[in-house]
Amino acid sequence: MLGIVPDIDPSAFSLIIVPVFIFFARICDVTIGTMRIIFVARGMKMVAPVLGFIEIFIWIMAISQIFQNLNNPINYFAYAAGFATGNYVGMLIEERLAMGLALIRVITQRDATNLIDYLRAAGYGVTVLDAQGKHGPGKVIFSVIKRKNLKDVENAIHEFNPKAFYSIEDVRHAAEGTFPIVVPGPTPLHLGRVIRKGK
Repeated sequence: MLGIVPDIDPSAFSLIIVPVFIFFARICDVTIGTMRIIFVARGMKMVAPVLGFIEIFIWIMAISQIFQNLNNPINYFAYAAGFATGNYVGMLIEERLAMGLALIRVITQRDATNLIDYLRAAGYGVTVLDAQGKHGPGKVIFSVIKRKNLKDVENAIHEFNPKAFYSIEDVRHAAEGTFPIVVPGPTPLHLGRVIRKGK
């Protein structure tokens, strides 16, 4: 059996396999590091240390290959490219997971009744304040939402008050809140359009 396994050319190992290993190792450890920072920011004390251990373990393996092959400049490129790619992959994964809560603040000078009715009908908790801006009276709308519902709320703002100013902030912890219950049927935006047409 041993004779069947082909011998690996040392030069090919040094020029191809090692840089590829470093590249993917860096993607893994930087992706994990990006996620770890996000978990730390959200106060997830049990998950962050585990990710930190895995992250530094992979990094040690990658950097050890750099020091063992200092004469190969391809390794440096692979190390840097893996770092850059890992940041991008980490952000993509975080967007897909959409963990935690967000505070969305909407400032509008138009009548915001349709937007408010839509948000409440969709199950979001909404707080509305009267405001006075440069161009006259308006409304300030606050809502703490799950980040996975952020795109739905942004779509509603563009639908009902396209010129409204809004900002989004991460929420580390919220004691209580009102959040939509996912049920089969029309999407919340469809429900919002029905509300608007009925008014």
